[in-house]
Parts: sequence; C-alpha cells; structure tokens
Amino acid sequence: MLRRIGTVSALASTTTRRRFISSRYSGSVLIAGSSGIGKSTLATALTERMAERQFEFCVFDPEGDYEELEHAVSIGDAATPPRIEETLKLLRQIRANVVVNTQALAVAERPPFFAKLLPHIAGLRARTARPHWLLIDEAHHLLPAGRADVSQVLPEEIPAAVFITVHPETLSSDALKTVRTVIALGDKANEVVAVLCKTIDVRAPERVDLAKADEVLFWTVGSKTGQAVRAERPRQAHKRHTRKYAEGDLGPDLSFYFRGPKKALNLKAQNLMIFLQISDGIDDATWEHHLRAGDYSAWFRKVIKDDDMAQEAAEIEADQSLRPGESRKRVRELVSRRYTAPAEVNEA
Repeated sequence: MLRRIGTVSALASTTTRRRFISSRYSGSVLIAGSSGIGKSTLATALTERMAERQFEFCVFDPEGDYEELEHAVSIGDAATPPRIEETLKLLRQIRANVVVNTQALAVAERPPFFAKLLPHIAGLRARTARPHWLLIDEAHHLLPAGRADVSQVLPEEIPAAVFITVHPETLSSDALKTVRTVIALGDKANEVVAVLCKTIDVRAPERVDLAKADEVLFWTVGSKTGQAVRAERPRQAHKRHTRKYAEGDLGPDLSFYFRGPKKALNLKAQNLMIFLQISDGIDDATWEHHLRAGDYSAWFRKVIKDDDMAQEAAEIEADQSLRPGESRKRVRELVSRRYTAPAEVNEA
C-alpha cells in the first residue's frame, strides 16, 4: 500500500520500501496523471516521509504549489526569481530541504535556469550524496520534449529523482529513459502507463483496475504487471494550495463556468475569488440553477479537493427553504472562511 512506506509513502513490501528509502536508488520515479488528480498531493506526502527519515530533498516548483511546504525553505516567489548562488548555499547546509520556486520566471526562462542549476546539484550529490531526493514538479516545463539539449543537461542516471507531469509524452524522452518506477493516478492511469511505454519503446504491462478512489497504479518498468496501491494523504493536505485556489489560475479545464438554465452565459471563474465576484453579480435564476444541480459542491470536491467544504456546500444546496440571497451569503461565508480570508491575511 502507499501507506507508511519509506520516502515514497507508498508500497507494499519491505523490499520495495528499502529500495525507495535508499539514497542509492537507481533511476528515477515518474508520477503522472491529469491536472487536479492529486500528483502534487502525493508528492507532498513523500516529502513528509522523507523528512521523518531525515532524507534531504530539493523540490523544483514552477507554479508555487510548494511555497508553504513543511520541513523546507522556499527560495523565490511569484515576484522574485530564485538565484543559483543562494540555492546552492542553502543546499550545502546539512539537514536543509529546499523548494526552488521559479514562478517569477517566464515559462521559456525556466528550462535554461534548470539547465544551469542541475549540474551544480549533481556535483554536490556526487561529493556529499545530498540532497538525497530531487522532486521536479511540472517536469515538462523544465525538461520539455522539444528541447534538443536535455541529454547534455541530464546525467546518464538521475538517482532518487521524482518527475511529476500531466502527460509523459510532454516530457523529454532522455528524462523518461531514466525512469525505473511509475506511479499513475486517475481513471486513465493505465493509459498514462501505455503512453510512457510507447514513448520509451518498452512493452506495456497488463491492465490494472483501480477499484477505490485513493488507489494509484504502481509499476516497475519492465515488469509484466503493476499493482493497485493505496495512496496516503499528507498531513498538510491543503495548506499549500490555499493561495493557488484563492487567487491563482486553475486553467480552462478546472475553472467553474456559470452558464445558467438555458446555457446563455459562459462566465469563467478561474479561482475562488473570481467565483465569489461572479456569484455576487449573476441573476438569481443562474445562481439557483447551479445551486440546485449541486454544481458548487461538486466543483469544491473534484477541483478544489476539499471534501469538508464540499459537504457544507451540499447542505446549503439541499436546503430548499433558503432564498437566493441567503444561499449566496452562506456560500460566500464558507469560501471566505476556508480560502479567501486566509489569502487576504497573507497579503496584508
């Protein structure tokens, strides 16, 4: 199970556990699946297990998802890009876990920055074995498939590295060839593995059915079949997502759309603050249409990944005695209490 397993918080057998918690683990790990499916949540759980066992890690964070990660120091933010010298100074310190936040860099600037930093980290690891683990989120931003010089940037083997991406085919084939272990999430987990196999030209394993929502597909490259294992949620589950959900851009696929009963509207709320602004301005018929359909609680559950908020919203949706003004007020108070109020406090 992905419960209580060494640094990857994952896996059934003692043998597998020992292999993952070793800083000499050969090859890299791929965590892949659709947006919003729980990849970075799983990665956060891994960092917790690493910290428990005093393994040091470095997270490459293009989107600012890990800026409040526990047990780590973050360098760079949405306004200030990280500096290589400062990053290395932190990494040289014993028991230092570092998050390298490249949010302030343009997308086109991130691969060159990574290309400059990685050789320095590789040299540090060669001398000290630290950081023991590298976690590269949105790895397709830093090692994109179209980049011609990835093989020059990457060592032949990247021991104890975790690549996190939406679609494996968007990641450099040179990076994918270092992968020895795959953790695929979501209802298309088998398709994710199949795409990887096609990209690196290896035989795909037998299909594995994921029977429960908290199961993921775990597969060792080259083996005939994978296994369904249970993923453990991190203790800091939503702390790091507060600002992203409140003020960030969730993208067109994960945004909430106010369309109304006749689909005459197409108002996109790309985050919770915009959601509240639009909900204040739309007509009662549109508000009630989505309320009675359970659309608000469904969005909170599936996209915001907040079951508690979704449950409270579902209770508001089910209360037929509420007039539109009162239900709006309650939903606003619910969202503000859990997300937008903390964001405003942080901004102050």
